Amino acid sequence: MARPVIALLSDFGTRDHYAGAMRGVALSICPDATLLDITHEVEPQDVMGGALELAAAFKYFPAGTVFLAVVDPGVGSSRRGIAAEAGGYKFVAPDNGLLTLVFREAPPKRVVELTERRYARPTVSRTFEGRDRFAPAAAWLAKGIDLTALGRPLTAWHVLDIPEPTCAEGRIAGEVLRVDRFGNLVTNIDRRMFDRVASGGALDIAAAEHAVTRLVATYAEADVGSICALFGSGDHLEIAVTGGSAALRLHLARGAPVIVTRR
Repeated sequence: MARPVIALLSDFGTRDHYAGAMRGVALSICPDATLLDITHEVEPQDVMGGALELAAAFKYFPAGTVFLAVVDPGVGSSRRGIAAEAGGYKFVAPDNGLLTLVFREAPPKRVVELTERRYARPTVSRTFEGRDRFAPAAAWLAKGIDLTALGRPLTAWHVLDIPEPTCAEGRIAGEVLRVDRFGNLVTNIDRRMFDRVASGGALDIAAAEHAVTRLVATYAEADVGSICALFGSGDHLEIAVTGGSAALRLHLARGAPVIVTRR
């Protein structure tokens, strides 16, 4: 039988003990688990950033993986903790919208609130529920308990308002959703929407007031230092600077408008 997998995502970074403590708690409960990190470098308290990173990664994990996702500016408050089954996976997270994009792609079959105290640590810190509530719940799921053992079922949960592009009369109005480590500006414009507009002829692409003069298939197709557009591994339009950072070069960040217009 394959070993259970727990995949972790957080905004804890790696300098402090927080991510390591969650891993330790999980292994104490489910010592057979394989622990894998998606990232712990989500910007502090950036729930949307965490939602984007989780959605970009989850479908590439083995079926049955348990995802332990903690980006939790409301830690210790009345916001709920939840666990869910969706797309052949299980998820444990705060109910703050962190699972919005996962649920959009893979509508959940079951969602429960984490109310059963026996599947948490005996004392739950008001500032570190990732260690004391979420990591134990994820580990018990990896160990094989049914989702419903963790608490009462839910029919509604918090959803983030994530911007969607609009398309009308040969024009797409989108925006930057995330900036990756390389400074690429990843937009909310997917290839399918782009191709619908592109089928009518030549296009103009602009990121805020900056014209993007070239659409390429790979970074190497553009001259070093030049601004280009391409579709990244997530099949969304990106604005890049070959060999550099588009975010720094153009002074743009999340929310910057990106317009695609058919000539």
